[in-house]
Amino acid sequence: MSSSIVSLANMISHQITIYLGIPIFLLGVVGGILNVIVFLSLKTFRQNSCALYLTVMSLVSVGYLITGLLTFIMMYGFGDDWTTQSKSYCIFREGFVHICMLIAFTCLCLATIDQYLATCSSVRWQQLCNIKVARYLCCLFTILWFLYGIVFFKSYDLVSNPSTGELDCTVINSRFQEYFQTVHVLILLGVLPISITVIFGSLAYRNVQQLAYRAVPLVRRELDKQLTVIVLTQVVYNFFAISPYTIINAIILDSNMMADPVKNAVISCARIVSIIFLYSCFACPFYIYICVSERFRQQLIYVLFKIYFKRWHRRNVIIDVVVPLN
Repeated sequence: MSSSIVSLANMISHQITIYLGIPIFLLGVVGGILNVIVFLSLKTFRQNSCALYLTVMSLVSVGYLITGLLTFIMMYGFGDDWTTQSKSYCIFREGFVHICMLIAFTCLCLATIDQYLATCSSVRWQQLCNIKVARYLCCLFTILWFLYGIVFFKSYDLVSNPSTGELDCTVINSRFQEYFQTVHVLILLGVLPISITVIFGSLAYRNVQQLAYRAVPLVRRELDKQLTVIVLTQVVYNFFAISPYTIINAIILDSNMMADPVKNAVISCARIVSIIFLYSCFACPFYIYICVSERFRQQLIYVLFKIYFKRWHRRNVIIDVVVPLN
């Protein structure tokens, strides 16, 4: 009976990784690229601090999906662990993935705080939302998290598993392993981003309800509403997507529960599912934006068809004129 449960849990993990992970990867990469194109193509977004945070988040999310999720799919879906084939890739992947996660979560927190400040009635608080401050904070936290990532680069290595004799990309520092499971996973990737985004998201939502009663320029008001709806919807989604991952990792800390092979298999299956949902946080922003914001849909169509398609068509016409086809 126990062996059948273990086999069923492994099969579920395998199927979910393939049939849920692959669409998330493909849609996430395409969506992230489209996000960057829209945000960088329109002057309205290029001059907005919140849009800068969302742009950086989209960029690092694409890198995170390519480096993290693709390797995860190959590992748990097809049994091909790329991290065991190269020591350099093992070290690079583990460090780069967590750096991208931290930068993305930081940008979402900054975007939520930015929208709270931008929708405040106090002009003093609104002045903190400017593109110069946003660029400074993005550079500061990017450098900070890359320096933090040096610990990951030094703590992972390819080692031989004593029971199977096979190579495994794992942590070689026991102190770091304990820190990773408690502080890094539970706090930096769980409790902290959830708490910051929920608190400031709630405050921003309250401020937006009062925008209609203030003497705010119409363009500014509509932009604030658009960005606040986008950010708050993503905050809600991230709350439900990150929470299972945090809870499962807290359960894993109980060594007695993990000693039981059946419980271990079930929890491992649940952990893989929670990781897939965690990856979806980095894949879903574009689709959240087009679902909740009619203005973003219009901006997307304008950028793709009014700007780039016309530019591509004009270039082809010029080529045909200069080099006529016989």
